[in-house]
Amino acid sequence: MNMIKSMAPHSWRHKPLWLAMMAALTNPVFAADNAANIDLDQVPVTGNPLGVASDDMVVPVSVLGGRELSLRRQGTLGETLNGIPGVTATQFGPNASRPIIRGMDGERVRIMQNGVGVLDASSLSFDHAVGIDPLIIEQIDVVRGPAALLYGGSAMGGVVNAIDHRIPKESLDGYTGRAEARFGGPDNTRNGAAVMDVGNGTFALHADVYSRETSNLEIPGYAVSKRKSRADGTPRDSKGNGKLNNSDALANGGALGAAWTFDTGYLGVSYADSNNNYGTVAEDSVRIDMQNKRLELAGEVRDLKGPLQKLKLRMAHTDYQHVELEDGVVGTTFKNRGVQGSLEATHAPIAGINGVLGYQFQNTRFQALGEEAFVPSVTTQDQSVYVYEEYAINQHKLTFGGRTGQTTVNSADSTNFGAGQNNSFNPNSFALGGLYAINDNWNATFNLSHNERAPSYFELYANGAHIATGQYEVGSTQLKKERSNGIDAQLKWKSGGNSVTLGAYATRFKNFIGLFNTGNDVLVDGELLPEAEFRAVPALFKGVELEGKFALNDEWALKLRGDYVHAKDTRNNDYLPRISPLRLGGGLDYHLGGWNARVDVLHAFKQNDVAENELKTNGYTNLSALVAYKLPVKYHVELFAKANNLLNDEIREHASFLKDISPAGARSILVGARADF
Repeated sequence: MNMIKSMAPHSWRHKPLWLAMMAALTNPVFAADNAANIDLDQVPVTGNPLGVASDDMVVPVSVLGGRELSLRRQGTLGETLNGIPGVTATQFGPNASRPIIRGMDGERVRIMQNGVGVLDASSLSFDHAVGIDPLIIEQIDVVRGPAALLYGGSAMGGVVNAIDHRIPKESLDGYTGRAEARFGGPDNTRNGAAVMDVGNGTFALHADVYSRETSNLEIPGYAVSKRKSRADGTPRDSKGNGKLNNSDALANGGALGAAWTFDTGYLGVSYADSNNNYGTVAEDSVRIDMQNKRLELAGEVRDLKGPLQKLKLRMAHTDYQHVELEDGVVGTTFKNRGVQGSLEATHAPIAGINGVLGYQFQNTRFQALGEEAFVPSVTTQDQSVYVYEEYAINQHKLTFGGRTGQTTVNSADSTNFGAGQNNSFNPNSFALGGLYAINDNWNATFNLSHNERAPSYFELYANGAHIATGQYEVGSTQLKKERSNGIDAQLKWKSGGNSVTLGAYATRFKNFIGLFNTGNDVLVDGELLPEAEFRAVPALFKGVELEGKFALNDEWALKLRGDYVHAKDTRNNDYLPRISPLRLGGGLDYHLGGWNARVDVLHAFKQNDVAENELKTNGYTNLSALVAYKLPVKYHVELFAKANNLLNDEIREHASFLKDISPAGARSILVGARADF
C-alpha cells in the first residue's frame, strides 16, 4: 500500500477510487437481488464478549452502523460520534478530534480497531489525529462508562471500537461491497471510499481504498472569540476571518485482507496503510504528515467439545509515525510501534453461569525526536488476565468479573531527559452488574465497578515545551495508580418502535491524574510559557443521559436526547477543565417510499462552571437537515444532501482545547451518494 502515497500526481490519487465506485454502480454482476435494503441488524461486539444484544446489556452501549453511520460520517472519529448522549469531542480544529466520554478523554477512553487497541500518538497531544479514518469503518460501538474490566485500565471512561471487516469472518460465496462519495460542507470536502469482498464459500478476500481532501474550514466570522481577545489582547483576525487558517487536509489509504472461513470459525490476516497530511490550526506554519501501517491477525473456533466452547484470537502490529513540518522543514518526529492482542476463551456453562476467560498483552515503544520532543523514548509492556461471567435468573441477569495485570513503563537514557527510569504498576479492576426485567416493556440495569489505571508515559515523564497546548508540561514519576469507584444505573422502556432510556452515573476518583497550571512561567527560546504539571487530585464525575425514539405513525418518528456531566476536584471544590455543558436535542424523521427527510436540533447551554484560568463558553444551537432518496434501480443506491448549522451560529465546543481560536464550521450543504451491492 506504500504506492498510495509514493505515486504522487494529484489526478492519480482519486482515479482508482472513482473507477472502483463506477464499477460498483454499473456492473450488472452485482445487481441481482439487491433491490431490498441490505442494512443488517448490528450486534455490539465491544460491550459484551458473549455477543448479547444491546438491550440485554448492563452497561450503556451505542452502536452505529450501516446507513446511519454512512450519513453521520465526518472527517474525524471524534466528530462522527459527537452528539451521541454522553459523547463529545476534543476538536483540535477539523482534522484532529478524539472522542470524550462523560467528560473523560485521553488515556481514559480506549480507542480500539476490531477489538485491538490503536497505537498512535493521539492521546499524547490534542493536535495528533487518531490513526483511523471514518471512511473505511463499517460499525462503531461506544461503551459509555467504566469498561476497564474487559478492556484494560485505560478504559476508565469508556471504549470506542471501530470495526472495519477487513478480515472476513463469515463464509461468502460471491461478491459484496459498498461505495460512497460526498462533496461540499464547510471544508469543501471531496472524499470517497470503495470496499469489496469476494469469496468462494471457503476463502474470502477483502479490498478497500479511500481518499479525502478538504480546504480551509469556512467559519461564521472571526476564529478568535471575543472573550479571548478581551482577556489577552489576541487580535480577532489572527487565526482567520470567514475561514480558519491552516485547516486543510489530504488523506488516503487502503487495505487488503484474506480469510479462511469454515463452519465453526475463521482465520484471517489483513494489511492496511494510511496517510494523512493536515494543518494543525494552532500554528499557521505547522503541518503534520502521518503514516500508519497495521498488520492484523484474527481467528475464532466455535462449538468446541469439553470445558471450552469457543476460542478467539486477535492481534495487531502497528508501525505509526508522524512528522511535524514547520514551514516545510521537519521539526519533530513521533513514532509508536508495537504489538497488542488478546486470547479469549468462552467456557461451557457452569451451574447456569456463562462467561469468558481472557489474556491481554501489549509491548510498545514510543519515540519523540526533534526540537519539540517533550517526552523521552519509552517502552511500555502490559499483560493481564480477566474473567467475565453472566448468570441468568429467569428473565433477569447478574454479571460479575475481575481483571489483574502488570504494567511497566520504562524511559530510555536521554541527553535532554537524563538517566532512564523504570516504573511498574499492578492495576486491578472488579465489577458487579445486573439487569432486572420489571415487565415486558420495562427493565432496569445497574453496574458497580472498581477500576485502576497505570499512569501513562507522558504523565510520568513529560518535561518540556508543548507548543500545541501553549504550555510547559511536567510529569511526575511519583504518581501512583489512578483509582476510581463507579455506579451506573439505567431505566429502559421499549414498546414496538418506541423506546426511552434514562441513565445516571457517578464516578469517584481517589487520585484523578490531571494537567494543572502551577501559576509559574518557564522561559523557552525567549518566550514565557505557563507551567502545567501532572498531579493527582480527588475528583467526582456525575451526570445523566437521556435518549428516546417514538414512532408517531408509519411515516414520522421523533427522537430526543440529552446529557449533562458535572466534574469537580473534591479537595479544593474546583471545577475540572473542558467539561461539556448541558445539551438537549431532538429531531423529526420522515419516510415515504424511497424518500427520507429529517430535521435535527442540538442546543448546548452556556458553560459557566469553569476551571481556574479557563474561559467561559457561550451556548449555541445547531440546526441541521437531511434529504435522501433511494433510486428505483436494482442496486441499493441512495443520493443525499445534508445541511449543517443552518442558523450559522458561532459553535464553540467547551470540551475543545482550541475553543477560543477554532469554532466549528459555518452554514453549509454537502451532497453525496452511497451504494451497497
